[in-house]
Amino acid sequence: QQQQQQQQQAMGQMASSSEYSSFASTPLNSVPQSPAPWNQQRVLPSPHMLRLSSRLLPESVDAERQRAVYQPKVPAHTAPYYPQYPLPQFEKSDFFSKFDVDTLFFIFYHNQGTLHQYLAARELKKKAWRFHKHYCMWFQRFEEPKEITDEYEQGTYLYFDYDETWRQRKKHDFTFEYRHLEDHELPYSG
Repeated sequence: QQQQQQQQQAMGQMASSSEYSSFASTPLNSVPQSPAPWNQQRVLPSPHMLRLSSRLLPESVDAERQRAVYQPKVPAHTAPYYPQYPLPQFEKSDFFSKFDVDTLFFIFYHNQGTLHQYLAARELKKKAWRFHKHYCMWFQRFEEPKEITDEYEQGTYLYFDYDETWRQRKKHDFTFEYRHLEDHELPYSG
């Protein structure tokens, strides 16, 4: 009890001193001008100081984002020595540059709405393939177009026939209208 009374007296003296009031009005990110001497008795923090410090507590949004648990599209029981999760290099864009065009087409058409489809499309664009939004097919110039205007170009093109033959085919005298061209940049930092 005696110790508690001494602490209360010390707190009362400190609260009434001008040194404490100037410290309490100092912003939290600044350093007090005159630090207390080391020989002074330590005092418990005031409720005001506790409230101020509670504003700086970490929140749940400050924590690292949890990764989603992998759920395969078609679950199958496999031997435990087979990989059970996708390898991390499949999430990197430079890994897709190693694939040939047929593999990229397979990834694009069979992984719709995924990061893999996006990375495959990005790599196909790097290899001079252009996506036609009306036909939902990839086209590439076979030779310089015979006619080029502001609205279209006409010439011989290669296209990937995913619907019937699953191979590249040639289309002569094809008119590629620019309004059907998917021409957005596909940025990715991964």
